[in-house]
Amino acid sequence: MDHSKQLGEEKIGKLLLKFSIPAIVGMIVNSIYNVVDRIFIGRGVGSIALTGITVSFPIMIIIMAFGMLIGIGATSLISIRLGEKKGEEAEIILGNALSLLILTSIIMTVLGLIFVNPILIRFGASSTVLPYAREYLVIILMGSIFQSIGFGMNGFIRAEGNPKIAMYTMVIGALANIALDPLFIFTFGMGIRGAAIATVISQAISSVWVLWYFFGGKSSLKIHLKNLKLHMRIVKEIIAIGLAPFSMQIAASVIVVILNRNLYTYGGDSAIAAMGIINSISMFILMPIFGINQGSQPIIGYNYGAREYDRVKETLKYSILASTVICIVGFIVVMRYPENLIMIFNNEDKDLIKIGAHGMKAALRMLPIVGFQIVGSNYFQAVGKAKYSMFLSLSRQVLFLIPVLIIMPKFLGLEGVWLASPISDFLAFILTFIVLFIEMKKLDSGKIQDNDLINEN
Repeated sequence: MDHSKQLGEEKIGKLLLKFSIPAIVGMIVNSIYNVVDRIFIGRGVGSIALTGITVSFPIMIIIMAFGMLIGIGATSLISIRLGEKKGEEAEIILGNALSLLILTSIIMTVLGLIFVNPILIRFGASSTVLPYAREYLVIILMGSIFQSIGFGMNGFIRAEGNPKIAMYTMVIGALANIALDPLFIFTFGMGIRGAAIATVISQAISSVWVLWYFFGGKSSLKIHLKNLKLHMRIVKEIIAIGLAPFSMQIAASVIVVILNRNLYTYGGDSAIAAMGIINSISMFILMPIFGINQGSQPIIGYNYGAREYDRVKETLKYSILASTVICIVGFIVVMRYPENLIMIFNNEDKDLIKIGAHGMKAALRMLPIVGFQIVGSNYFQAVGKAKYSMFLSLSRQVLFLIPVLIIMPKFLGLEGVWLASPISDFLAFILTFIVLFIEMKKLDSGKIQDNDLINEN
């Protein structure tokens, strides 16, 4: 049975729900895990521990970036080889990817442990925060191999057509973390160290699940010892494909470092802790939109290739509408109950509550238009115009945000740090609107050239 036919025949609304819901569930569960993790730490250890985690976060982003570099690159190659009926070559890529994931995680662990103190100080840790950040990060680094394998290999399961199994990989790890956090933090009284141990154990569970899938005969692809030997041609191909998302993650890490340093300079440790909470709330709101993107991508791509441009526009319209509704609901909650949201994480630190509530209202004031920008940039990825997609994504996260983040605080202090995000959100929205408007005009006039239907990387 050709499952791809439904992409060109079924009603768009039904299709979007069918393809988006599994991704949304996985995304929401993972965002809940991140929120709950910080809630337990904030309530069990205090705001200083929240600051420690926020300062450590750029390192965790870098670990994830290497997982994306290898995972996304190898997933794409495996999908292509399977489509070409070259199963043996797909298995060689799988083996090489596993070796790369293990090798990079070992290198990051060793370097991270050697330079942990100077890295954290450089990333904005004060003398008060440093012990907490170090205690947390050392354990995370020691378990980074589990994060690399679980996160990096998850896409391989999706590549061979098992999105539900891939979703379970995410959900199992997240649920394990939610269950283990209170046990280690409160029952065992291990504080921030317990939170890190809970995270590593949950990542280990996810990685064991993934490896069991491939070693236990559940997959059509097998991991053979002979395929673990690295082939430079395959390594180069993996890196070439995964370089774009890797670059975006590294850019995100740089932004967090700049942000943390500015927050500490103009607002102290409480401002860093507040931003950690604000980011958790923001990601919880935006995760369903990333799920919608995952669901809409194959629908848009298939119909674009089939020149069914009305279905392309309808899918885009529904995606933008759903994302905007989510953002507006999130915006209303954030603007109406900022203090209550901060107090979920810590209800004792009055300074944190005051700074966090104001910062949340300031930083998320452009939330209603963020969904459009995210969906708009994803459209270009779906139709194979990766350069446009990357440019629009980086416009919000790098092109506009970094200059504003450097300039605004010099004139407005902490308020300038809070306002950097909404200013970059607005500028990125305008840019995305213009580029997408031009693209829709092309679709309406039928001026899409044959080479537009080919990946423009």
